[in-house]
Amino acid sequence: MPTYDYHCPVNDKVVEVKHRISESVSSWGELCQLAGIEPGDTPAETPVEKLITGGGIVKSNSMGSEPPCVSGPCCGGGGCGH
Repeated sequence: MPTYDYHCPVNDKVVEVKHRISESVSSWGELCQLAGIEPGDTPAETPVEKLITGGGIVKSNSMGSEPPCVSGPCCGGGGCGH
């Protein structure tokens, strides 16, 4: 299931949740229920907005063409040549 970040402009909190693409979250109460957190003082009907994030999208042909780092510590002196 994809992960989404939602922002509540009233309390300025960002909450990360997983849900199906076909589902939508529109209120702080729905978001808190999905995340398993208490709503606190923010009214449940407060609107939330989905944030656009970079996500973890990896093209299937991108792996292996470049090393995962350029500094070398994670390569162990191997793949990247640093």
